[in-house]
Amino acid sequence: MTLDVDPPEPPELAAVDPNEYEDAEVAGGEYRRDELEAFLREGAWEEAFAEWAAGSDMDEADWRIALDLELVSRFDFFWDDFADRVGYHAPGLPEDWKERDLHPDLDSWGTVSAINAGLTELGQIVCETLKEEYIDWEAEFDAPDDLPDFDE
Repeated sequence: MTLDVDPPEPPELAAVDPNEYEDAEVAGGEYRRDELEAFLREGAWEEAFAEWAAGSDMDEADWRIALDLELVSRFDFFWDDFADRVGYHAPGLPEDWKERDLHPDLDSWGTVSAINAGLTELGQIVCETLKEEYIDWEAEFDAPDDLPDFDE
């Protein structure tokens, strides 16, 4: 399936400690957000968005809800030096979406699941695009000398 929509502006990355997210555990404290944000603006966001939209299971109605709720602006991307990767936090709709009456067109768990899964997939593709196409720095983490050698 293809989602035929224009890419939104890339998110502005806030200075949040990624360890505050329920779904992240990051060692170190240098998250290189300024550099990542520059890469997003230089084309990584549009490139990743195009790849994601070409295979997305979200439909235009789901996407419109995500835009109306400004979910895209709440993405966070950060460098995880220990793992030598770009980490991310994808925004999502809460479990109590029905009680909170978040959006008039938000009316089923199927829609909530499609939006949450779609945004998670977008975040992953953005991370992969950044790492493969834009980042040329190496992790600065040096493993301790006393780690076991598993190659033997």
